[in-house]
Amino acid sequence: MASLLHNFWATPRFGLSPDYKPQCIARFACLACQDSTFLSSESVIVNGVSSIEEKEKSSPIIDVKNGHVAPAIKEKNKEDIQNKLETLWDDGYGTQTVKDYLEIGSEIVKPDGGPPRWFTPISAGPPLENSPLLLFLPGMDGTGMGLVLHEKALGKVFQVWSLHIPAYDRTPFDACCLLGLLSGDGTERTWNKLEELVKFVGRTVRMKHASSPSKPIYLVGDSFGGCLALAVAAHNPEIDLVLILANPATSFDRTQLQPLLPLLKSLPDEFHVTVPYLLSFIMGDPLKMAMVNIDSMLPPGQIIQRLSGNLTDLLAHLYGLADIIPKETLLWKLKLLRSASSYSNSRLHAVNAEVLVIASGKDNMLPSENEAQRLKNSLRNCTVRYFKDNGHTILLEDGINLLSIIKATSKYRRSKRHDYVMDFLPPSKSEFKKTTKDNSWYFNFTGPVMLSTMENGKIVRGLAGVPREGPVLLVGYHMLMGLEIVPLVHEYLMQTKNLLRGIAHPTLFTQLVESRPNATSFVDMLKLYGATPVTASNFFKLLATKSHVLLYPGGAREALHRKGEEYKVIWPDQQEFIRMAAKFGATIVPFGVVGEDDIAQLVLDYDDLKSIPILGDRIRSENEEAARNGFTVRGDMNGEIANQMLYIPGLLPKIPGRFYFFFGKPIHTKGRQDLVKDREKARELYLQVKSEVQNNMNYLLKKREKDPYRNVIDRTLYRAFSATSDDVPTFDF
Repeated sequence: MASLLHNFWATPRFGLSPDYKPQCIARFACLACQDSTFLSSESVIVNGVSSIEEKEKSSPIIDVKNGHVAPAIKEKNKEDIQNKLETLWDDGYGTQTVKDYLEIGSEIVKPDGGPPRWFTPISAGPPLENSPLLLFLPGMDGTGMGLVLHEKALGKVFQVWSLHIPAYDRTPFDACCLLGLLSGDGTERTWNKLEELVKFVGRTVRMKHASSPSKPIYLVGDSFGGCLALAVAAHNPEIDLVLILANPATSFDRTQLQPLLPLLKSLPDEFHVTVPYLLSFIMGDPLKMAMVNIDSMLPPGQIIQRLSGNLTDLLAHLYGLADIIPKETLLWKLKLLRSASSYSNSRLHAVNAEVLVIASGKDNMLPSENEAQRLKNSLRNCTVRYFKDNGHTILLEDGINLLSIIKATSKYRRSKRHDYVMDFLPPSKSEFKKTTKDNSWYFNFTGPVMLSTMENGKIVRGLAGVPREGPVLLVGYHMLMGLEIVPLVHEYLMQTKNLLRGIAHPTLFTQLVESRPNATSFVDMLKLYGATPVTASNFFKLLATKSHVLLYPGGAREALHRKGEEYKVIWPDQQEFIRMAAKFGATIVPFGVVGEDDIAQLVLDYDDLKSIPILGDRIRSENEEAARNGFTVRGDMNGEIANQMLYIPGLLPKIPGRFYFFFGKPIHTKGRQDLVKDREKARELYLQVKSEVQNNMNYLLKKREKDPYRNVIDRTLYRAFSATSDDVPTFDF
């Protein structure tokens, strides 16, 4: 290891030469301090020069935290390494902005005589134990600072390495090459340069794969970096790679800027300072960039004041883009971009990697939305997420949390296959805050009332009667379309500080749902908050890890009930969850919920829809396809519970009423091994739980008639003159 380190050129955030004096050195981190596995001299040959030769020209490794020369290897502080993240952990989103990107970018573009290299942001880490590697491949700027908004969050769960391509690092070319840059000449030189970058990244990928063959390696490619990531994946089909492509430049031949590109060549040097201001409006949305660190829950006046200040700072710093991307560099990289697009497109057939494409709807530089669909059709395993209001520089804009997207699409894993329990990352503070804001209208409309039962049988408002220590198994009634899930999970997390992990139908985790337009946002939120496909293995692992688990024995049949079946418990004649709960000593909490008939009226159920010629055929074919792919639940059962046809019922909205939840007295199974061994006793407890769920709903149906604030209009008036929604009274209990 010592010999490997001796040959590795590791420097603070980027390579240093004796002539370069870093500014704001506290921002930079030494890669050697983040990981003890390094490249050999043979694996970092760039531009025909190995790192051992360049090492003679570079400065020593610097401990940027203390500002002095550090030993070659700095051991990780074992106390800093966590095994897991706590619920509502701080992901740091909003603490760094585009202003930081422009400031740092201006510092590191100064020529240092070095080739492309990896660096680790000091704010990224230390990651969780056994975290996978994430390699960030930058866009045209080449700074590697494109993850500045996401470094802190990603650094908690990934080993983050960012690629820095110096502004003046390019294959030597003469004046004739430059003059023909945008007219087609010089293609061979840019193609060679691109192959050098592909080989450089590929060597890193192979080296890290050799040291951890069971872990995936993530390549996050922004624009140009997306082309580079695809090319690396095509050259390494045998390595487990996960590609995350943000508006990849594979569609550069169809860019909307084609008529403007020749003008850049003839633009006088003194006017190049105007190019950054033009690019800022073409490549991104300045308003979204300026909103990153502004709390959207603030009063409008404060938001406008802070937005104005941020925009002023942003425009003042845009002048630095001319230094980050000088004219010659811009012309060179546009040529490199064209080559990269052609190079990667010619190799799409060889890509075996798992791919996630993040596409913007307002990309004024590339037709990213259409390109995302093309890539989805061209690649073997590709998922797409559209963001209709974002621009080309989507990773620098407000409302985009890269780690949240990775989690919500089930792309985060530490081994060959994604494990919905062991690979799960709990929601962060910023994610919970965003979910609360996005669903505030629903919470106001439904005004959920939570009642629970203490150990002495007393009914209280709130969840004081629900145990805090897991494992806890909440078993209850599934309202129509699962209307109760969002307020239930939200209130549970708010009041108990525990995340409620729901067990969901496996179809929600398949391409059958992915293909439905406007259907993924809700499903993504469920996955972000821990929804898990219903399997015995997942149920076992959730209880084994002392989780708080939400179980609906009635499943899809109960949630998609027929007319006249509202508040009817439709459960199977099996008591397996009782025996599983007893095996781990879980506390069972039966609960009932009512309110679906206060929100909407069911006008078209399955019996109605199946008789409609075209619609009925489509429902049957989709369910048959799900069955062929093994995504059915309880297909081996008989009776009504086995009739779990998935469809979207016809609903007629009503003036909103109110949701009521009633959690019964906790049932302790710790020490009840008789429930595991004796099926008859397990069945008795099962029937008791089922009966309590029905009785809880009957209680709520009766008591809600006496709630003076059951109607949303009455609650709105109360809040306007009296208190917040949390204080709106309900019936006496």
